Formats: sequence, C-alpha cells, structure tokens
Amino acid sequence: MNLDKYNLEELLLTAIKSEVESNKYYLHITKKTENGLLQDKLEFLAKEEEKHRLFIEDVYKNHFPGKNIKLPKETPVPLPKIEIDEDSPVSKLIKNAMEAEKAARDFYESLSEYFETNSKIHNTLLYFADMELGHYTILKMEKESMERFEEADVYWPMMHAGP
Repeated sequence: MNLDKYNLEELLLTAIKSEVESNKYYLHITKKTENGLLQDKLEFLAKEEEKHRLFIEDVYKNHFPGKNIKLPKETPVPLPKIEIDEDSPVSKLIKNAMEAEKAARDFYESLSEYFETNSKIHNTLLYFADMELGHYTILKMEKESMERFEEADVYWPMMHAGP
C-alpha cells in the first residue's frame, strides 16, 4: 500500500479510527450470532483491536505532544469501510471483516516504514500486520465452517430433526 501522499498524523489517526471501527464491528457481529464459540472468537478479535488502538494512541501522543486525538469523520487513506448493516447475514459481515483485515495488514506494513527500522514502533507495527493476517485466518475458518453448515442444511434438510 503506497502511503507516500499522507503525513504521519493522518496515518496515525486513520489507524486509530480503523481500530475503533473494527472493535465496534466485531462486537456487533457478536450480538448477531447465537454460536457461542464464534462469539468468543469475535470478542477476542474486538479486544485485539482495542489493544492496537491503545498502542497507536500512545505513538500519536509521543509524536504530537499536546494535541488531542480528534478522529476524522472520513479518513484520507483508502481502507475498506466496514459499515454495520443490521440486515446482513453473519457470513456477509464476516466476509467484510476479512477484507478489512487484509487491508489492515497491508496498511500496517506500509505504516511501519515511517519509523526507524527495528525500532519498537516499527517492529510492533509489523507485528500488528502479522496479527491482522491471523485475524483474517480466524475469520476465514469461521466463514468456511458456516458455509459447510449452510450447505449441509441445503442437502440434508432433516439433519437437525429429532427422533
């Protein structure tokens, strides 16, 4: 992802906004599903996004002392929007989250280049990129599991019928 046309402040505010929105999104999906294991995974992902936000806020405060963090309504960096849609099925919401996680990985890899190689911030941002890929993998497995379940319902309509 080419971030050359953005300044560091814009990028950090974009990162914070993205983490806030991802956290809300995962908590929203958690409420839409009755699958307890999926709820646990989504709550885990929401907490991960919260930890990322806290770290990036610290980076912002250290680079822009005395400035308040004011998130833009729209970010200049073209990251996928993960809008909360009440009517979308969980599988579609998860697919949207997967796309956002892939973009977040690319974003953090590129953002790391704004910091000295092997510095704490640089390495942490690369670690976040790896974590976002891990989040993508978790979501992919859950989506595939849902699809298998949906397929089983189509081909075996009485699968859940009792004796």
